[in-house]
Amino acid sequence: MATVIIGAGIIGTSTAYYLSQSDTSPSSIHLVDSSPQLFASASGYAAGFLARDWYSPPSASLGRLSFDLHKKLAKEHDGYEKWGYSRSTATSLAETIGGGEDEDWLGEGASRAKAAKRIAENDDTRPVWLAPRHGKPDIIDKGDGTAQVDPYELCQFLWSECKSRGVKLHQPAKATSVTRNSTGALSAIHIKSTDTSEDYDIPCTRLILAAGAWTSQVFKTLFPTSKLEIPVSSLAGHSLLLRSPHWPPPNTNIIPPSTNTTINAQPNGSQNIPDTQPHCHALFTSDPIASYAPELFARLPSGHIYIAGLNGPYPLPNLPTESVIDPAAIETLKGTAERLLGKGQFEVEREALCFRPVTGRGVPIVGPARDKGGEGEEGVWVAAGHGPWGISLSLGTGCVVAEMVEGREVSAELKGLRL
Repeated sequence: MATVIIGAGIIGTSTAYYLSQSDTSPSSIHLVDSSPQLFASASGYAAGFLARDWYSPPSASLGRLSFDLHKKLAKEHDGYEKWGYSRSTATSLAETIGGGEDEDWLGEGASRAKAAKRIAENDDTRPVWLAPRHGKPDIIDKGDGTAQVDPYELCQFLWSECKSRGVKLHQPAKATSVTRNSTGALSAIHIKSTDTSEDYDIPCTRLILAAGAWTSQVFKTLFPTSKLEIPVSSLAGHSLLLRSPHWPPPNTNIIPPSTNTTINAQPNGSQNIPDTQPHCHALFTSDPIASYAPELFARLPSGHIYIAGLNGPYPLPNLPTESVIDPAAIETLKGTAERLLGKGQFEVEREALCFRPVTGRGVPIVGPARDKGGEGEEGVWVAAGHGPWGISLSLGTGCVVAEMVEGREVSAELKGLRL
């Protein structure tokens, strides 16, 4: 029973990862991706911030599952060294960023820190890379329910595991049509290789659409007469990857959390990582000069600082590799970095533009391609629209989609995430 996954970003690759360690034969799992470069959009250029309980009610159960799976994966596979899994202290520098759930914060140009349930008391923890003139930030989470990864390196690890198990990758290639048998059941998907122009069919009975911001386009291509709509659109965001002479702290004995033997899971899912492990910091703030809500994330062991939060209505390109960076947006981010880190206190290593898949409801779509009225396509599932939480929710999404496809009981409540 072959399974085809359209989209080899972090959601598609996570799904292949969990399917390939279940009862499904890995050699019967096919990833199809149209981009000539893997992880060239949000999967590779996102912040990599993880949170356990920063979600609105429909996503809350999936958020807890995914955070715990991230922690488990890192402990089992040395995630600190391989993809920078680290505990992260989440902080807020702007008084206007408060607690309380807010599903529409992204569309309003506000900070995702508004989604946090509460802000804890202040303490002496502050990012060492933050310019001295700034006050002491409020603490949103001391690192028990927040963490940090390098998303590109995580994607590379997941794909490497899939490949070693026998999962097949068709890339660059596009799915152009589907075939159903006499009973109406899905039987094959037609693939066109975009570098060799080769056409061929992959026999399959299960199809998963996980093409990120391109998911709606893929569905319309494959099911042009379907009455079902997949309400996934794109939101573009620029980012910078920086280096600071103040990060990581000098002469620090870094203990990788994935290998420290004293790490124990707590009943509430917190990490209980010893204080000898230096924390990364996530900083959520506001920039009144540029009128947006910057987000900064420090990473270990790479020593990078990632800054983003500047979103805009840039058109979705045909391929992620065709994205065109807006120089004005980059200058705005550099100006914010200068105000927060200090003039001459950072170097820019990478400029990027990615397109995040978003939905009008502010929560992802995870479930069968069928609406409440029964309209849809049999044998097809959708996993897209995660917005800024794609990395954080990736492993949980991959796990539950694999469970759904195989007809097993799912590990999270998904009722509010269906079409």
